[in-house]
Amino acid sequence: MNDTTAVRLARFEGAFPWHHHDEDELFLCWDGTFRIELEGRDPVVLKAGELFVVPRGTRHRPVAEESAHALLIEHPDTQQYGS
Repeated sequence: MNDTTAVRLARFEGAFPWHHHDEDELFLCWDGTFRIELEGRDPVVLKAGELFVVPRGTRHRPVAEESAHALLIEHPDTQQYGS
């Protein structure tokens, strides 16, 4: 069992590739606005101070029309583009 957690700062601009992870992924919008598109669900729009957790195994991609920053809380070995 891995109890270590990583906090990463990500810059989004444009569309990230579709991917999924084997664990939950938390997005906290730091500044700007972006949406998280989810396969089979309505997109979630985040503004500064808002957060959303993508459930493990859910195909998703962040999309930002203009530059935005987010804190990601995930396992240290989580691959950027998922599984």
